[in-house]
Amino acid sequence: MSNMFFDLSMLAFETQQAIWLRTIKLSTGGRAADREAKLMVDEKLSAAMQAAGKLMGGAHPSSVVKAYRRKVRANVRRLSKS
Repeated sequence: MSNMFFDLSMLAFETQQAIWLRTIKLSTGGRAADREAKLMVDEKLSAAMQAAGKLMGGAHPSSVVKAYRRKVRANVRRLSKS
């Protein structure tokens, strides 16, 4: 259970980083912001469908949290470069 708590805590922290970086990107406007907005929505829908599929298949909730963390960390890395 402590691993789950750690993963959820880290997900919350990493998500705040991604939100901050995305807000900056979106506030600049233009084509890059439009692409980022579309990507954000597409990613969220895809991640939600994957999570639902895993949970319906009997996966442990921690595997869903870990998958979300991987995606969020990838976004933070990508957004930090631009």
